[in-house]
Amino acid sequence: MTVALSVGIGLVVSFLYTELTGLLGGGLVVPGYLALYMNQPARVAATFLAALAAYALVWALSSAVILYGRRRFAACILAGFWIGWAMARTGVKLGWGGHELRTIGYIVPGLIANDIARQGVLRTVASVILLSAMVRLILILSGLI
Repeated sequence: MTVALSVGIGLVVSFLYTELTGLLGGGLVVPGYLALYMNQPARVAATFLAALAAYALVWALSSAVILYGRRRFAACILAGFWIGWAMARTGVKLGWGGHELRTIGYIVPGLIANDIARQGVLRTVASVILLSAMVRLILILSGLI
């Protein structure tokens, strides 16, 4: 139930933010998912790392293949999925608390990578962090987490 509410709140907040600022928040569902994992900074960092790697992979691939629109979106999603899957399979343990270096879902890094390709790293990362914090605050104030 909390996941559905978090994603729903994230949809509304992301839509309003995009309408007011013209900036994208990493995909409409991303802030809702990230808000649920803000108490696990290693997973949030791993998700952004995977998104940056997916963006770099798609950018490098675009010099050999025409990637615009749906093709670029699909390439970002596939690259993000593959990188997230590889991170989960390697099972890299972090030095504290036995946490693993894993992404939040398999699609989220690709959604973030696609928006990085559209508007740049700084604008996308700042927007995603801001929106996720707003969703997290709403969840806390409403007593849902």
